[in-house]
Amino acid sequence: MRESRRFSVHLALGGGAVSDVLLWKKWRGSVSLLVGSTALWFLFEIAGYNILSFISNVLLLLVTILFFWSKSASILNRPLPPLPNLEVSEEIAIKTADAMRVWLTEIVNQGKLVSDEIIISLLSKRLETGEAKGESGFILDGFPRTVRQAEILDDVTDIDLVVNLKLPEKVLVEKCLGRRICSQCGKNFNVANINVKGENGNPDISMDPLLPPPQCVSKLITRSDDTETIVSERLRVYYEKSQPVEDFYRNQGKMMEFNLPGGLLESWPKLLEALNLDENEDKQSAAV
Repeated sequence: MRESRRFSVHLALGGGAVSDVLLWKKWRGSVSLLVGSTALWFLFEIAGYNILSFISNVLLLLVTILFFWSKSASILNRPLPPLPNLEVSEEIAIKTADAMRVWLTEIVNQGKLVSDEIIISLLSKRLETGEAKGESGFILDGFPRTVRQAEILDDVTDIDLVVNLKLPEKVLVEKCLGRRICSQCGKNFNVANINVKGENGNPDISMDPLLPPPQCVSKLITRSDDTETIVSERLRVYYEKSQPVEDFYRNQGKMMEFNLPGGLLESWPKLLEALNLDENEDKQSAAV
């Protein structure tokens, strides 16, 4: 019965298959229209307007719209052109991810920072994935890099402790310029041999080079962003945008300063020892 009623009204309007779709496919919307009309009537009554006059004007406008609508539907009543069935396949997703990776790499290679929105989006997805897997915590390396990122991160999750690994600037530059990557296995190495005398009461810093095995020696390459120009740009960006992050967490009482005494073998045990201190007050001043 419902279908025949639709068909009769449809013929009365003089429309074709297109008008049938346009006018009657969403028939459940009539319920919403009824509820909305009732609510509108109450609003007009409260405001003191004449609802009957308003309805008559609306009906006149509606009849005009339906007339031209049905005529246009008749004109357009012809078979639709074949349309491709588009879906985001795994291949498209991989290509999109690769394009994003290339774009982010270009930004990093210029010594610049990736926008906050992109970083927070990627981080939020990773944290959600980890939580779903039952991970109880996480360590962020090199993030946040700006105060805005730190503020957004505080809204996303709770940060318990921030460790500030400190090295003199000249050592940082030398270590960056000494980085190498094996083009075959992808492992990272460092050919810089650091021996710096301590200044202002700080201890000497000694870092042996992290040399590759014989099979990787001939395949070592330098990262495209490990040049003096880009390293200097990184340090400039750090002093401008990233260093205030230290004060942000220091004011929250979450900052632990840790002066690196040397390479991994020397620094790692002492860092673990500092992290295992019981009193948070001691953590904030821990330094070696």
